[in-house]
Amino acid sequence: MFHFSEIVGHEQIKEHLQAAIHDGKPFHAYIFQGDVGVGKETMAKTFAAGLQCRGKGDKPCAECVSCQQAESGNQPDIVWVTREKMSLGVKEIREQLCNTMDIRPFSSPYKVYIVPEAEKMTEEAQNALLKTIEEPPEYGVVILLTSNISELLPTIQSRCLTLEFRPLSNSTVEEFLKSQCQVPDYLAQASAAFAQGNLGKAMRYAKSDDFIERKDRILSILRNVERMDLAEMLAVIKDLGTRKEEVRDYIDLMALWYRDVLIFKATKNLNQLIFREESSHISREASNRSYEKIEEILQAFEKAKVRLKANVSFDVTMELMLLNLKE
Repeated sequence: MFHFSEIVGHEQIKEHLQAAIHDGKPFHAYIFQGDVGVGKETMAKTFAAGLQCRGKGDKPCAECVSCQQAESGNQPDIVWVTREKMSLGVKEIREQLCNTMDIRPFSSPYKVYIVPEAEKMTEEAQNALLKTIEEPPEYGVVILLTSNISELLPTIQSRCLTLEFRPLSNSTVEEFLKSQCQVPDYLAQASAAFAQGNLGKAMRYAKSDDFIERKDRILSILRNVERMDLAEMLAVIKDLGTRKEEVRDYIDLMALWYRDVLIFKATKNLNQLIFREESSHISREASNRSYEKIEEILQAFEKAKVRLKANVSFDVTMELMLLNLKE
């Protein structure tokens, strides 16, 4: 069980939610918006446990029956809405949320519903949810977690309180990795820099036994893009692994490298680069590419992540992305 004090960063959000718990006046519906891995789910768990906590002093106390139940995932009045398919349909929203909201809490002050990846709700599901959050019972609290708020209907957004989870500073992430995860200095620094303020991603990098080696193999594609053919480039990525989460990390590293290319082309300032040790390769790439082409490549990386999320074929997604590098 996390206490608010143990959550890294997001101080204003913590203060707001702690005040809502203390005053007994939570908003009826929240949107927690931010990248995957930035801390939305941990905050939602802690807030929900705090709302239901029966202990004294700071909440959640982690000791009362309700907190123990929340920790084990068995708190009857904290409901995690689940889905079986890629999208979250109207049937699931009605069965798990809309149709049970009117039933009073079993043993707690509130009924808290948490919807992970809320952007995957169908339009029909969102409209069903809208009717529920327009006139919720006083004890009802809905928390929508999303990494893409633009997928939520404007009518949903207008009836929720949106809390934006922004990236943490590199120094905050680095210090957390060293003090809480006992990560060596060099790996903490590299993981924090490449994660760009995303603590979940930084922890994933830091826990990877071969992160530095994997990073170098991915960057070898960018260094040798003129000499490698498409099949060779695709083979490097496939050899590293094809799990979506891993591949997104590889794409993010490539995008950061090209961000450095764009910055160097504009400023000629090595001190602003994340990959300073790559300066000779970045300088050469900046000379060979126009601003328009660099932007096109960066857009290709984003499109590839969208295609992966939409379950487009891995090979097709990677080939389209790598073709942009070769052109």
